[in-house]
Amino acid sequence: MPVRTLPYPLFDADNHLYETEDSLTKYLPDRYKSAIQYVNVNGRTKIAVRGQISEYIPNPTFEVVARPGAMEEYFKNGNPEGKSRREIFGKSMKAIPAFREPAARLALMDELGVQRSLMFPTLASLVEERMRDDPKLIVAVVHALNEWLLDVWKFNYEDRIFTTPVITLPFVDQAIEELDWVVANGAKVILVRPAPVPGLEGPRSFALPEFDPFWKRVVEHDILVAMHSSDSGYSRYDAEWEGNNSEMLPFVTNTFRMVNEWRPVQDTVASWVCHGALFRHPDLKIAVIENGSAWLKPLLETLADVYKKAPEGFGMQDPVAAIKKSIHVSPFYEEGVTDLIDLIGVDRVLFGSDYPHPEGLAEPTHFADMLGHLPEADQAKIMGGNLARLLGV
Repeated sequence: MPVRTLPYPLFDADNHLYETEDSLTKYLPDRYKSAIQYVNVNGRTKIAVRGQISEYIPNPTFEVVARPGAMEEYFKNGNPEGKSRREIFGKSMKAIPAFREPAARLALMDELGVQRSLMFPTLASLVEERMRDDPKLIVAVVHALNEWLLDVWKFNYEDRIFTTPVITLPFVDQAIEELDWVVANGAKVILVRPAPVPGLEGPRSFALPEFDPFWKRVVEHDILVAMHSSDSGYSRYDAEWEGNNSEMLPFVTNTFRMVNEWRPVQDTVASWVCHGALFRHPDLKIAVIENGSAWLKPLLETLADVYKKAPEGFGMQDPVAAIKKSIHVSPFYEEGVTDLIDLIGVDRVLFGSDYPHPEGLAEPTHFADMLGHLPEADQAKIMGGNLARLLGV
């Protein structure tokens, strides 16, 4: 079936690659290599971080994966029959070269009608949380992953695929060095976890003044900061309510976790203004990806109320206005865009398909179906123009 042709180019803010088994270790110094291992458990390959087997990603080799868009109906209509995740996912598939290699991915993007994309790693989302008490190890593993991404995918592949290297912030000077290195190698966007920063003296917000030299350099480089949904460490709070010590398991039904699902992104965006970084660095460009948009309205309402009562806590600067200036949001397809446009304006809305993850869209062009009520110029902004402007391409 031919792909739908749209009257404007598509720049997808949320695409994913699937890493190979050596992605975290190929460039990792020998003294750290035992920290990441693949082990056999009852005939299945699992990843072990410092000897602890993780189920966060059930198949970390990605040799067999869920089909793109397998959960699209689930997110649109819910699950009235109470099907299991396995039933919802349906038949799996073998990973194809386009999930692993940029040249093959470009050919697939052509088939899907996507001109450009941000390309996020998948396995990377488990790294920082499982090493949070050893920030030196985090820095080493993140750089090793970035070396692998540069080697295999490049940070800018033919001005069409913009892979997002990860920046971790425990040590500000090293974070600046890593930022300078990825920019020198073509990066136009960086990935920063939406979570407190691990550190030798405990976690703290990335928006505190101690991180100002890093954000100042980000502004100087005019680079986009992507804060993509990840393991932000909130499972430990859920676990206290449930009386256990389990890690985040995104593919296991847990209604309590689902109730609190958007707490990490709410806290993340609130921190940008409550801890002042957006006031001190108003030219920052931030994209919140794969977190939907339902959390934004209640957060802005709460911040407006707090500002009314305690403007001095924000240095007499409006936190809602600061967020609307710097924060860009990629809504989920099933949410629509009308409410989000009313909140932050059409120039701050980004199209993201989450391809090829099962939670995303099997056909990225399908996202445009919910934009028919908008002028074509606004559709073009959402489907690619806004992101092209942010990256200067």
